[in-house]
Amino acid sequence: MAYNLLKGKYGIITGAIDENSIAWQTALKCHEEGAKIVLTNAPIALRMGTLNKLAELTDAVIIPADATSTEDIENLYEKAKEALGVEKIDFLLHSIGMSPNVRKKKHYADLNYDWFQKSIDISALSFHKMMQVGEKMDFFKDGASILGLSYIAAQRSYPNYGDMCQAKAVLESIARSFGQRLGESKGIRVNTISQSPTVTTAGKGIKGFNVFYDYADILSPLGNATAEDCANYCVTMFSDLTKKVTMQNLFHDGGFSASGMTEKLIDKMMSEVEE
Repeated sequence: MAYNLLKGKYGIITGAIDENSIAWQTALKCHEEGAKIVLTNAPIALRMGTLNKLAELTDAVIIPADATSTEDIENLYEKAKEALGVEKIDFLLHSIGMSPNVRKKKHYADLNYDWFQKSIDISALSFHKMMQVGEKMDFFKDGASILGLSYIAAQRSYPNYGDMCQAKAVLESIARSFGQRLGESKGIRVNTISQSPTVTTAGKGIKGFNVFYDYADILSPLGNATAEDCANYCVTMFSDLTKKVTMQNLFHDGGFSASGMTEKLIDKMMSEVEE
């Protein structure tokens, strides 16, 4: 059921790969709620995914851009103006993250530091660059909403998540710093959403993901939030219903982040001991 929450709004969605990705589901929901959007991803990611299908479903234009390049971001914003027929946008979703160390299964105590810097650049500094370029170009409307997707590993240690723990921590810090700046100048909101472990292309690449996914689901009173659940939350953050929410890391995880223990987990552990 649609509520026209984003009717008359324009935005950019980054990072959609396939139907499993949060960005993909968010694009669908934004379109359903009346928004006009531009889809973007790095050229190499476009070759991996099926973004043309999403563009057809959402009546969107695809504009390739490497979010680590300020020149590419400038070009993205200029072309988005033409595609959308507006000078400024109402919302932006940063759904970009990648660690060469994690992909190549480098142990945390044996990181390749050049790759580490690349992890930070792709997964966090790109968020800063998209806002910095947008501010300089006066590309964001007064009261716009900017979101980055994060994970609880920014606050807690998780094995096999590697240097992405640091990347997400930097991402959240950038949201606070730019949130203060853009909030004071133009009433723009900047937040991050810390999502449950989600079965996406990126998530499935982490060693032991299935085990942790099940653990999080048991520890979460409401169970793990899906990509579609997160998309619905993103829509509310893009809408006018959340005008005073900014500089926050918002946990969207079924209660996992606040749970110490649940009856389900106790029962599971006791049954394993009894066996």
